[in-house]
Amino acid sequence: MAMDADDPQVEHIPVLAEALAERIDLPQDGVMVDATVGHGGHSLLFGERLGPRATLVGLDVDEKALFRAAERLKALKCKVVLLRCNFREIADQLDAAGIGPADFILADLGINSAQFADPQRGLSFQVDMPLDMRIDKRIETTAADIVNEADEKALADLIYEFGQERGSRRIARFIVQHRQNQPIMTTARLASIVAAALARPGGKWRRIHPATRTFQALRIAVNHELENLKALLAAAPRRLKGGGRFAVISFHSLEDGLVKADFKANSAAGVYDILTKKPIVPDRCEAERNRRARSAKLRMARKR
Repeated sequence: MAMDADDPQVEHIPVLAEALAERIDLPQDGVMVDATVGHGGHSLLFGERLGPRATLVGLDVDEKALFRAAERLKALKCKVVLLRCNFREIADQLDAAGIGPADFILADLGINSAQFADPQRGLSFQVDMPLDMRIDKRIETTAADIVNEADEKALADLIYEFGQERGSRRIARFIVQHRQNQPIMTTARLASIVAAALARPGGKWRRIHPATRTFQALRIAVNHELENLKALLAAAPRRLKGGGRFAVISFHSLEDGLVKADFKANSAAGVYDILTKKPIVPDRCEAERNRRARSAKLRMARKR
């Protein structure tokens, strides 16, 4: 598996690792599935506890991330299986690999730091990048395609639904106006258009950059994030052993709402026991140490 030579060497810090370690005790011969293995931070934490008869499975759509994970996990005693796939395919992929029911499934839904820093992905407006936003490069539609081709109403609806942005209609109108002169192909240009649409006196904003919610909405749309999460939530009960645990770390209310509703429905149906009445969030020390952890919420359930 080749890694691009200019892959940014940015270390991703696993979120809520201590909280997970305190609550998950895997058997020595257990099976763990890390549905978003990334650079292998969470997998390494649990893999170090597993014996040679255990299996650790890591899924990810990002080929670069899988390369980093393979390097990080190669010294583990347990069997390590890394698969390039979206976690929505978890059932078919585990069946094809001959992996039985799991003792623990973990899904960290956050974008890792290296992906934000990668100039080819177009996920950040802190540095000017091509307006791409695909985590999986096999996806055909980019953020630039949506921004330059969707009609004004569709853009406004997308930004409102996935970004929870109240100024979505004004933003969509500005985007359509600006793209008539020249296609919007970079993150900096899109961010400046959104900022202009939401401009306040003095050009200042309060807590977050005005383009943050629009960028979130486009990233969710490009990568089909909510559809993929729904598919994972639907498949998880069939891939867990009795007593097996399912943990999901989400980073915005759309994700967390889906997880909360799924756990509640499966609890009422007698499938899960909910282990987190309220989501676990980073303590002050972790939030200060890792800025990206601040919005994280961990929910956990156990299969009956």
